[in-house]
Amino acid sequence: MTQISYADFEKVDMRVGKIAQVEDFPKARKPSYKLWIDFGPLGIKKSSAQITQRYGKDELKGRLAIAVVNFPPRQIADFMSEVLLLGVVLDNNEVVLIQPDSSVPLGKRIL
Repeated sequence: MTQISYADFEKVDMRVGKIAQVEDFPKARKPSYKLWIDFGPLGIKKSSAQITQRYGKDELKGRLAIAVVNFPPRQIADFMSEVLLLGVVLDNNEVVLIQPDSSVPLGKRIL
């Protein structure tokens, strides 16, 4: 495992957002959803997420989630993903989303 400094860690801007919209993403190579996530003062950002094994679209809408918001946007098929949603990858490659355990203001930074 490579160690990093706290200064390196501080460069990663992780924020809490609320999933506002979810759509199927049939053009993605692996089963995915298109997500629109509301980060409050930062606005709504788009993300592509391979979380279809564990979550249905209806259970994602309105859910709080944590994402890295300062990576460069990445083109995935015909969709521009602006943030990286964070989750725990299980042995079967299923992803469990990381979220706050209580309601917090949208856009707040994770440390």
